[in-house]
Amino acid sequence: MILEDFLIQSGTEKNLAGLILFLSEQAGPVRQGFLTHCMNTSACGTQNMFGEDQKPLDKYADDVFIDALKKSRLVRYIATEEQDRIIEVKDAKNNFGVVIDPLDGSSLIDVNLCVGSIIGIYPGHVLEKGTKMIAALYILYGPLTLLTYTAGNGVHEFVKTETGEFVLRHKDIRIPEGKIHSPGALRRDYLVAHARWIGHLESEGYKLRFSGCFVADVHQILHKGGVFTYPGYKGKETGKLRLLYEANPMGMIICEAGGAVSNGTSDFREIKPDSIDQVTPIYIGGKKEIGQIEKYMREG
Repeated sequence: MILEDFLIQSGTEKNLAGLILFLSEQAGPVRQGFLTHCMNTSACGTQNMFGEDQKPLDKYADDVFIDALKKSRLVRYIATEEQDRIIEVKDAKNNFGVVIDPLDGSSLIDVNLCVGSIIGIYPGHVLEKGTKMIAALYILYGPLTLLTYTAGNGVHEFVKTETGEFVLRHKDIRIPEGKIHSPGALRRDYLVAHARWIGHLESEGYKLRFSGCFVADVHQILHKGGVFTYPGYKGKETGKLRLLYEANPMGMIICEAGGAVSNGTSDFREIKPDSIDQVTPIYIGGKKEIGQIEKYMREG
């Protein structure tokens, strides 16, 4: 079944379904841009608001989504990791707000590893708790182009075929029990409680799998079980990954699949962001693992 038919059959609200379908169509231009922009892996000489060097493909993917959304007028608010302000679309047809990481994992472009786009959809403004999000999706550009989405009625995965259609691959994905852990940050900088928890995972036989692409690592956890973490650490106790563009959309997907998320003490989706550049410690995966880290954090 193709994505459009699945959205209709699953009863997704008409305007929301149209937006999800429209966003899925941007996977083609983004992927095509790899051929022209991946050859140049040097930085553009500009930085995003997080102080990271932008690569040509970062800016290209950002332009693809922003330009398409502006022309379509399907949303009122657009916030992306590559922009330092929220864009408001004039004469928008709907009141949706979208948050976008246009190309997560772009530091891996020069070694030809998996990257992806992460998108969250709100019923209005984007500076809201993640629990207010009504839909989330990610597009993974690997050997296959995959789209995984939720609109609050399960998590479903589609694969892009030679015809350009996204066709259903997995319906109602549920995160299984598994023993994979994807730990970010340097071990020497771990905070005490986090280090004890990592030691526990290792003693339980968890295998380390960490690519450097958040969306790809969480995709693996979604299918194989376990936990991804990029914690607060010495010098960055408040975390590194972005609440709006990374944590909340992927958090919605994992929770809809039966998993859980935390900043170490509570569900980060309950945080009302103060700004678009807010960061957070991230723990995302199985309920068992999330319960364990919160226990270790309480104990100190």
